[in-house]
Amino acid sequence: MSTHPKLADTDTAAQADGLHAPRRKGNRTRHGGGVTRALGYTALVIVAMLYIYPFLIQLATSFKTDAEATNNPLSLWPQHFTTAAFSRLTEADYPRWFANSVVVAVLVTAGRVFFDSLAGYALARLRFPGRSALFAAVIAVMAVPGVVLLIPKFLVLNQIGIYDSYAGMIVPLLADAAGVFIMKQFFESIPASVEEAARIDGASTFRTFWSIVLPMARPALLTLTILSFQGSWNELGHFIVSRQSPELNTLTTGVASLVSGQLGSGNQYPLKLAATLLMTIPVALVFFAFQRHFVRGGTSGATKG
Repeated sequence: MSTHPKLADTDTAAQADGLHAPRRKGNRTRHGGGVTRALGYTALVIVAMLYIYPFLIQLATSFKTDAEATNNPLSLWPQHFTTAAFSRLTEADYPRWFANSVVVAVLVTAGRVFFDSLAGYALARLRFPGRSALFAAVIAVMAVPGVVLLIPKFLVLNQIGIYDSYAGMIVPLLADAAGVFIMKQFFESIPASVEEAARIDGASTFRTFWSIVLPMARPALLTLTILSFQGSWNELGHFIVSRQSPELNTLTTGVASLVSGQLGSGNQYPLKLAATLLMTIPVALVFFAFQRHFVRGGTSGATKG
C-alpha cells in the first residue's frame, strides 16, 4: 500500500515539531534560570555595598583634615590628602594600646583553645555523675547577657587581688561557654572507635585526647581560634571593670577615650576613624586567612559520623 504524500509530510512535520518543542522549553528554562541568577547576584552586590560603604567612608576620612571631615563627612575621596591623624596616634599611647591588645588577645586565644577543648572533650566522651547537668549549666551561661556579669566580675577581681593587672584582664576570659559547646559538638561527631586502639595500647585519657582526637578537630580548633581572637580583641566591658591604670589600656578602651574627647576638643573624625581602622586590620587579616576553615568548622559538628 502507498501512503498519501500529504499525510506523510504532515506526520514528518508533526514529529519534527515534537522533537523541537521540548528543546524550546529547555531553552526557556535555562534563560529564566539565568535571569533569576543575575537578579540574585545583583541583590547580593547591592547588599554587600551597603555594608562596605561605611568602611570606605572610614578609610577616606582617616586621610582627611578635621575641617574637611566635618564639612563633608560622606565623601569617599579626600580633597586634601594627609596622614596627620596617624602621626597623632603614634605620638599618643596608641602603640602601647596595640601591644596590650596583642598580648591579651594571644594569651586569651591560646587559653580558650586549650581549656575549651578539654572541657568539650570531657563532656563529649567521659561519663561522670552530673555530666548532663553540667552541660545544661554551660548552655544556661550562654543565655546570660555579658553586661549582667560586669559588677560581679569587678567584685571578684578586687576580692582576690588581681584587679588592675594583666592577670585580671586575662584569667576571666580563658574559657567561655560558647567555645565549650562548639568543641563538644565537634568531638561527638568523631566516631569513638578511633580512640579504641589508643586505649588498647594503654594510652591515658589525656594522651588519647591530645594525640588522637585533637588533631582530628582542626576545623573546630580554627573556628574557635578565630572567634576567640576576635572576641578578646574587641572586648570592652570586661576591660573597663578589670583595670583603671592608663598603662593597661587596650585598643578598645583607648579608642573609647578618644571618642570621649581625651586628646582634645572638636569632632576629630580623622583621628577616631584612623584609630578604628588600624584596630580593624588584625581581625580582618585573621578572618580572611582562615575563612575557608572557619566555614568548614562551623558546619562540621552539625552531623555525627
